[in-house]
Amino acid sequence: MPSVEHVPLSGAVASALIYVVVVLAVAAVVYLLASLVFGRGEELEPLRPGATPTRLPPSPLAGHDVRSLRFQLVFRGYKVSEVDWALERLADELDDARRRVTLLERELKVERQRRDDSADANGQDSADGEDTSTERER
Repeated sequence: MPSVEHVPLSGAVASALIYVVVVLAVAAVVYLLASLVFGRGEELEPLRPGATPTRLPPSPLAGHDVRSLRFQLVFRGYKVSEVDWALERLADELDDARRRVTLLERELKVERQRRDDSADANGQDSADGEDTSTERER
């Protein structure tokens, strides 16, 4: 049998192997730390259809609510469904505000008419009263 001679590793090869082992150990530690900090890689539950992470407070909306509104950015702009939802909500708020303004304007008009009618009636009563007092003097 031929004899197998054991050749010792040279210094450069030994350094390279130690370097690879250390790099793998550091990578394993970084991976474990990242797994502990950020979780095990579960994904968040997907949003149900029609849902949006964009938030608006319940009615009524104020100007600062609209100014603080932010939409999710997607490729080439904002997510269309979120913008459409927010615009629809704002349109509903505006329609409701306009309906209330119209109603209040009608009530104001009726109240002014009543006031004018009562002022006219009081004016006619006092005018009738003056006529009767003048007739009494004659």
